[in-house]
Amino acid sequence: MKALFTRNNSITALSILIILVIWELLARSMNSSAILPGPWLSFRTFLSFWYDASFYQALGSTLIRGLMGFALAFLVSLLVGIPSGLSPAIEAFFAPILVIIRSTPVISIILLALIWFKVEHVPVFISFLTMFPILTTNLTEGIKAVDKGIITMAQVYNVKNIRIIREIYLPGLLPFIFSGLITAVGFGWRAIIIGGVLSQPRFGIGTGMQKAQSYLLVADLIAWTLVAVLIGFIFEILIKKALKPHTHWYTT
Repeated sequence: MKALFTRNNSITALSILIILVIWELLARSMNSSAILPGPWLSFRTFLSFWYDASFYQALGSTLIRGLMGFALAFLVSLLVGIPSGLSPAIEAFFAPILVIIRSTPVISIILLALIWFKVEHVPVFISFLTMFPILTTNLTEGIKAVDKGIITMAQVYNVKNIRIIREIYLPGLLPFIFSGLITAVGFGWRAIIIGGVLSQPRFGIGTGMQKAQSYLLVADLIAWTLVAVLIGFIFEILIKKALKPHTHWYTT
C-alpha cells in the first residue's frame, strides 16, 4: 500500500511538471507576459498577494459569503431533503422546484440577483442556489436507501428513536452526505467566484479578478485564479478529514 501511495504521488508530481513545462513553452511562444505570463511570474505575483493587507480583506469577505451560503443551503436541505426521503408526496412536491433551480442558467440567476439584492449578498444567494439542490437530492436519496425492514424490526423491538437515527439512519446517510458535501462545496465555491466577478462587491476574490481583467493584468488574474483553486482544494481536504473518523460506518 505504501509503495502504491508513493507511486501515485510520483505520477501526480510528473503530471504537474508536464503542465508547468507546457505552460512555460506557451508563454515563451507568445513572447509577451502581458498576454500569457510564465509560471514563475504568475507564482511570484501569487506570493506577493499574501503581503498585501487588502488581499486578506478580499479573501476573508469571500470566505464569509461562502460559509453563509453553505450554512443556509445545508440547513434548508435538511428541512427539505429528510422529509422528502420519508414521504413520496413531499418529494413530488419539491421535485419541480429542484428541477427548475438546477436547469436555470447560473448567469440568469446572477442577473436577477443583481436586481433583487445588494452586491454583497449576490454571491451568497448564488452559492445557496447552487448547493441546495445537490445537498437536498443526496439527503433524499440517502433516506430512501436505508433498509426499511431494519427500521420496522427496530420498532417492533421498541428500539428508541434516537438509537434508530444514530445506528441506522446516520450510517446509511453518511456516504450520501460525504459525496454531497464534496460536490456541493466545489460547485458552490465556483459559483461564489462567478457571482463576485459579476456583482463586484467592495472586497472579494471575484472583484480582484474583474479588476485584473479590466487593467489587462494577466499575471494578477492568474494569481487570483490560483488563490481560488487553492482555497477550493483546502475545502475538499478539510471535509475529507472531518468525515474520516466516521467512514468506518460504511467501509466495514
